[in-house]
Amino acid sequence: MLQNWARDIVAPVAQECEMNPCPQPLGKSELGQSSHIMVRCYAQLLVLIPASAATLLFSQQTLDGNNILKHNGAMGPYVDRTNYGINRDPPAGCSVDQVIMVKRHGERYPLASEGPKIEKALQKVKKAVLDEPHADGDLNFVKNWTYFVPSSCHYDKETTTGPYNGIQDAYRHGVDARNRYGHLWDEETIVPLFASDAGRVVDTARMFGEGFFGDEEYKTKAAINIISESARQGANALSRTCHARDHNAQRICDAWPQSLPQLEGAAQRLNAQYPSLNLTSSDIFWLMTMTSYEPSVRGHSDWTGVFTMDEWVSLGYIWDLHFYYCAGPGNKMMSPVGSVYVNASLALLEQGPSAGTLFFNFAHDTDITPIIDALGILNPPEDLPTDRVAFGHSWSSSELVPMGGHLTMERLSCNATAISPTGTYVRLVLNEAVVPFRACQSGPGYSCPLEEYASILKQDSPDYVSQCEIPESNPQHLNFWWDYSTSTTDNHRDETKCD
Repeated sequence: MLQNWARDIVAPVAQECEMNPCPQPLGKSELGQSSHIMVRCYAQLLVLIPASAATLLFSQQTLDGNNILKHNGAMGPYVDRTNYGINRDPPAGCSVDQVIMVKRHGERYPLASEGPKIEKALQKVKKAVLDEPHADGDLNFVKNWTYFVPSSCHYDKETTTGPYNGIQDAYRHGVDARNRYGHLWDEETIVPLFASDAGRVVDTARMFGEGFFGDEEYKTKAAINIISESARQGANALSRTCHARDHNAQRICDAWPQSLPQLEGAAQRLNAQYPSLNLTSSDIFWLMTMTSYEPSVRGHSDWTGVFTMDEWVSLGYIWDLHFYYCAGPGNKMMSPVGSVYVNASLALLEQGPSAGTLFFNFAHDTDITPIIDALGILNPPEDLPTDRVAFGHSWSSSELVPMGGHLTMERLSCNATAISPTGTYVRLVLNEAVVPFRACQSGPGYSCPLEEYASILKQDSPDYVSQCEIPESNPQHLNFWWDYSTSTTDNHRDETKCD
């Protein structure tokens, strides 16, 4: 049947197109006539080809906006950043000769500080559903549903079950990094892995290391260096403290989570289904946040469909406000905090491979957002409003720091091209998407010449020590990248287990 369709319908139309080619060169009158023929011919072909007969080469759908992972406030499974179409691989004629990466820990259970808020909202729901056995509402499934956190001991920990668990995510990322950057390791040198001193962060470093080096080589060729999170660590830390305050930002942080009409509407809708239910918009926020966590344990959540996409969009934005005002450009103290990492990494990039080729770091989401702030690559032009969603803004938490999210600085050694000379370039890769500097993208693959990169960062660079009021008795600089241990003592520290 398909052959007959091609013979009887498509072939005659194609023949007409061949018999009436565009004349070369085209005059004004010919242009109109030829364009008409081309458009008619190819439009006929497009209309005539049934969906069952061919696979479209170009997708006409953009589905990211309907992906819950883009709206869960970076509390659910890892998701790649929406990219600009720039090839993730090194540009033609370029090779990566140094990598500096900072990675958020993998998927985890809710924080211990979040647990009581989630459990309080759950108790309201369970009581109302059991009190109304004949009600036919959206929450009836709760009768047979159990909370996915086995005990309070599991709060804060990396997840270990389901297809999106944090341990597996870290291991898989290590394997991917070996495939991409394995040429930077000579298989003899001991490579340090720097981890902020929190159980889930150390677990992520350990599993990433096993994925990168392989189980056997990891035992002797990797060296986990645990960096204290104490405020006394000063600048020589991955999780830095700022003693100064931006009082306006602090006021907004203290009022977080803000309420939006969509969450209030969700509370009213569910309360109407169960007469004894009395959910608030705050309860809805914590129930939706809980829903975001559940797939990292079970691979799915029956709660997802309880809430509409409008409600998910609002939830994601409320989390965006947190990362903007509490740990991002909405807080004047965050750029100084992030500048420590940015300036130290610039020193490595300027020293080049002689200083080391692989620098893998592991920390928290709120350690990474200040770095992105200090780089200035995604800062919104104006503050985010707290009473409505700022659609299309550039500080989306799920795009910045999803669970397992990572910011990679690649130092590129490039040959001359038609657009750029031989030289050294830098590009930033955030969650597997290349993010160019707004004012520096003249290199291959929209990279930035190292000299210009350095000039941009040194211009009006904040001073962490003075602006964050770091005592003189605390370290004034980041130096653990140059002064690290090659001991393997902490390589097998496992914080996932509960006694």
